[in-house]
Amino acid sequence: MSTPRPSSPASHVSRARLITLLEQMRRRHVAVVGDAMLDVYLRGDVERISPEAPVPVVRVRDRKYALGGAANVAQNVAAAGAVGTLVAAVGRDEGGERLRRMLREIGSEDGALIPVERPTTTKTRLVARAQQVVRFDEEDDRDLSGDDVAQVLAALDRVLATADALVLEDYNKGVLVPDVIAHAITRALARDIPIVVDPKFRNFFAYRGATIFKPNRRELESALGATVHLDDAGALPATLERLGARHLLLTLGERGMALVSPDGQVQRIPTTAREVYDVVGAGDTVTAYLATALAAGATPMEAAVVANFAAGVEVGKLGAATVTPEEIVEAYDAHANEG
Repeated sequence: MSTPRPSSPASHVSRARLITLLEQMRRRHVAVVGDAMLDVYLRGDVERISPEAPVPVVRVRDRKYALGGAANVAQNVAAAGAVGTLVAAVGRDEGGERLRRMLREIGSEDGALIPVERPTTTKTRLVARAQQVVRFDEEDDRDLSGDDVAQVLAALDRVLATADALVLEDYNKGVLVPDVIAHAITRALARDIPIVVDPKFRNFFAYRGATIFKPNRRELESALGATVHLDDAGALPATLERLGARHLLLTLGERGMALVSPDGQVQRIPTTAREVYDVVGAGDTVTAYLATALAAGATPMEAAVVANFAAGVEVGKLGAATVTPEEIVEAYDAHANEG
């Protein structure tokens, strides 16, 4: 088998087909299960060094809140015109209440958020002179157990009853424990809806039956304990077989993506990003558009192409941002014209 060569994303999906898919994505319902986060951005100016220690003193001028992790996936599903219902755990704290309000503002039901006795995962970034100075993480990433897991399973059953696709979004913050993973996949397979997995290091091989398993290269190599040789034609198909998923979509940053099919075929999709300002949130955008496109009837390759264009738009924005269907069409047209 020869080494796959990247081909133009536009060659896999016509403009008419792209527009049809984007229209069909509207009103689809995607269940998003995983670790929700609240992102806080403090922006300011550095005017002096502290007399107390050799550190900059940042005068905060602006504070911004954003949905992160699985909540950002639900937000991007909503930006695509679909409905994203988030099944997650949040603390009984100010961060949890803010996250609920923000979800309601984007039209996402918050009734599947499980209140737990731990802080809402919050990541606070301090930015000065357009550079991140420091990040503070407030979290308890132990696995959920007992009644908390039972409540997640019950919420899963309610949401999956009407879902057109399932996303399992793992940030290793304790929601996607083995019982939750197995229950979600079993229910989704029973309803014959597509399953998209964005894994992290724990439980990496627990997602057998997924439609598309979507790690980045660092995550895959860490789980395998070995370097992934993209030029080795047999490496990725062998990995797919070990994972037990139907398709493997390996995201490669500036090198685009590699889609591995059950027949062992590996297709490379080059990046469509024109400018890269910030890669934060790009993976969430890919996951959201993959699942929503599959829910609309796209093939795995078509879904990957749509998600690839969405990622190309997202990295041109600062912070975790959403991408609209109109921006995807604009990106498609710009790419086609350059070609």
